Amino acid sequence: MELSLDLLGNAVVSGLLLGGFYAAVTIGVTISFGMLDIVNIAHPAFIILGSYIAYIANTQLGMDPILAAVIALPAFCLLGAAVYQVYYLAFERRGEEALRGLAFFFGLLFITEVALVLVFGVDYRLVEAVYIGPSLHLGGLDLPLRLLVPCLVALLMVGGLQLFLSRSFLGRAILAVAQDQLALRLMAANPIRIKRIAFALSIGTASLAGAVLIVIQPVEPSVGRDYIGRVFAICVLGGMGSFAGTLVAAMALGIVENLTATFYGPSWAPAVAFGFLLVTLAVRPAGIFGR
Repeated sequence: MELSLDLLGNAVVSGLLLGGFYAAVTIGVTISFGMLDIVNIAHPAFIILGSYIAYIANTQLGMDPILAAVIALPAFCLLGAAVYQVYYLAFERRGEEALRGLAFFFGLLFITEVALVLVFGVDYRLVEAVYIGPSLHLGGLDLPLRLLVPCLVALLMVGGLQLFLSRSFLGRAILAVAQDQLALRLMAANPIRIKRIAFALSIGTASLAGAVLIVIQPVEPSVGRDYIGRVFAICVLGGMGSFAGTLVAAMALGIVENLTATFYGPSWAPAVAFGFLLVTLAVRPAGIFGR
């Protein structure tokens, strides 16, 4: 195959934009799994729920899907706080969060999926926006706005969360509860309250992730299953609890997937991408930014 520099450049740029989307869908797992040790296997289901909220607002109210996600974000945070409270009372407080807690989130995954099927059916749904379709052309590079806008949203979300964690008292408390809950108690802070807020933030990110997902592709209730393995792999590859690591790992995975799909066919992309993840973790088990 003759290598075209324009084709290679476009494949890399599209991979970076795709990686931004992967960062958006993974950042919530970085909080819940990477920081709180909560294996929220249902996170992709909440993302699909966010997609359908954006779909309803777009089709019924004519609202931009990403704006709809921003408006819905507080409701998703409240939902996350409620889910954590049930999880804590039923499992974590009793020390049964390992296996039974995982079953709880599997149950949430399937209940959410079935509920969406009953309400919306199994047909694919899509949204309309001015940035779905057009592309920016920079020399020989094409930047599809349907990928560029979600990537920018992901970067803003990751940057905002990083600033919140590093600059605010509550953010530092979340970082502390991820490291030493006993020390946090000695500082007169309630680790359960802090974990509830952190988990609420992780579910809140699903609102925006769902909106960018339906901007990129049509969705149906079971689409979230395609991302379960990918989001946890990116979280581990980036380094547990590292936002910068999540972003770098997501971009790397996006580039590898897109290059493989461009030059060898899309059927090879998942296998090569996960092979890349395994090799990277074999060389650096703690992840790219892991300690």
